[in-house]
Amino acid sequence: MTGEEKPKSHGRLSVSASLKPRDLMAETPRLKGAWTARIITLFPEAFPGTLGLSLTGKALADGLWHLETIPLRPFGIGKHRNVDDTPTGGGAGMVLRADVVGAAFDQAAIGTPPDRAKWPVVYLSPRGKPFDQAMARRWAGTDGITMLAGRFEGVDQRVLDHYAVEEVSLGDFVLTGGEIAAQAMLDAVVRLLPGVLGNAASTEEESHSHGMLEHPQFTRPAEWEGRAIPAILTSGNHAEVEKWRRAEAERLTRERRPDLWKRQTGSE
Repeated sequence: MTGEEKPKSHGRLSVSASLKPRDLMAETPRLKGAWTARIITLFPEAFPGTLGLSLTGKALADGLWHLETIPLRPFGIGKHRNVDDTPTGGGAGMVLRADVVGAAFDQAAIGTPPDRAKWPVVYLSPRGKPFDQAMARRWAGTDGITMLAGRFEGVDQRVLDHYAVEEVSLGDFVLTGGEIAAQAMLDAVVRLLPGVLGNAASTEEESHSHGMLEHPQFTRPAEWEGRAIPAILTSGNHAEVEKWRRAEAERLTRERRPDLWKRQTGSE
């Protein structure tokens, strides 16, 4: 490379350290009282990710909800902005520091209600309570949410206790970080916000909306690869269609999710 040549960016965005939350849709309208998500993360460039696509992306652009990232690195300690340290008592990996995460939580709390029922504060953790549709509905009924997307081996327990942070898990597996989990959970919440889907009935008929899996779905053509659509669905008898769908939902739930079926029926 010559002295006059400039390095190519290859399309990557420039990211600079700042204590100010990064408003990802700053030039779009923000409706008063719009549901807001604040994400504390080491990788703010991971957002909006898939949340910027399709219905959630359109709702974000239209101001129906709001997304901010709070980069964790600027709160780091020392010349190199260290955010982690070795686990006390020994062990592999690194742990996010309480003072660093605490400063980020303080920044995220500015302008939010202190009542956790109105504004949950969540750490995305594999040891947390499993995320489900009921939790998505609960969060959709709040003013917004703060999420900490963890990295490394975890977070100093003291900061979680001090800020009464709710630990929530996407599932019984381990990810390299919480950013993917945050996007998945936010997708489930945002689609429940008023005006996002445009058809409230669609959310009522989905899997888990009534504690069971959804019935099978069909569309044109009427026959494909020798497989026909069940005749009941084209009969025009709406009562029988609903009866069939209910029976199929129960069958699938019994077969695929016996845990849900047991919870739904109270059986042992």
